[in-house]
Amino acid sequence: MIAENISGLKQEIGQNVQLIVVSKYRTIEEIKEAYQAGQRLFAENRVQALLERKEALPDDIVWHLIGHLQSNKVKYIAPFISCIQSIDSIELLELVNQQAAKNGRTIDCLLQVHIAVEETKFGLSEAECETLIAQAKTKGLMNIRIKGLMGMASNSDDQGQVKAEFLKLQTLYNKLKEENGFDTLSMGMSGDYQLAISCGSNMVRVGSKVFS
Repeated sequence: MIAENISGLKQEIGQNVQLIVVSKYRTIEEIKEAYQAGQRLFAENRVQALLERKEALPDDIVWHLIGHLQSNKVKYIAPFISCIQSIDSIELLELVNQQAAKNGRTIDCLLQVHIAVEETKFGLSEAECETLIAQAKTKGLMNIRIKGLMGMASNSDDQGQVKAEFLKLQTLYNKLKEENGFDTLSMGMSGDYQLAISCGSNMVRVGSKVFS
């Protein structure tokens, strides 16, 4: 069933959209089933779970972190993480750069932009996002690559609201991408990935739709 779900999703979203399978709360066996179906891009939202899965699963899995990252946890994931999608401060970006350098690596990063109405979601305002990009350039951080933006829409049945939030992020992305060499707009989850793609997303983070 998991293999069928992945195959169906990849056909649906097309070749120009990357599928990140969110493995939080899933068993190692379930993740292995997705892996055996050819999936290599996975994401976790907690560092501890990420470390446990990294230890238990094949080395060629490409791991993304999509949850809020505490500064004291960066050193644990720096040796292997492919992309941190939840950068929300220049201090965190500098720390990732420092730990990446210690490990002789360059780590891809996305800036998390706050687009939802919920106060509980993390992320930068549009102005903060632009300021952070300027600061990163000034500081010459050589061991990180800012690849684009990530956002989470409101958890709402109001499709108009969700679409407006996605379009807001797409507008910011389009404004910034050429000057900064961005190539990734990560938005859309199991409940809204189709709408996100219609609004320009080229990376979706899907969990329950894969494992149901």
